[in-house]
Amino acid sequence: MELMLEIAGWAGAVVILSAFLAVSMGWLKAGKGFQAANLLGACAFIANGAVHEAWPSVVTNVAWLLISATALFRLRAGGLTRKAEASPVQLPGVPDTTGQLAVVEPTRAA
Repeated sequence: MELMLEIAGWAGAVVILSAFLAVSMGWLKAGKGFQAANLLGACAFIANGAVHEAWPSVVTNVAWLLISATALFRLRAGGLTRKAEASPVQLPGVPDTTGQLAVVEPTRAA
């Protein structure tokens, strides 16, 4: 049983890191797939952390799970999609997954 939970912990790490890499590289939008991967990875980390009595990790991953579950619920209800379409915002340090290119025109001296 302990071996299975150890494997689950490593699998959770692979799932979360793969999802983060895919969103960061622009291969995947931060949508349902990304949130589902985070939710599954957090579950695996919670089980693994509990076996090893790594309580700070367990608490962090419970929060991670709740954030992902809330995001999935809101995506399913359509709440996040409508808000994102209404006012797209590009935050610094967050990759642009819209596929649109920004065109910046130089200012002209008068």
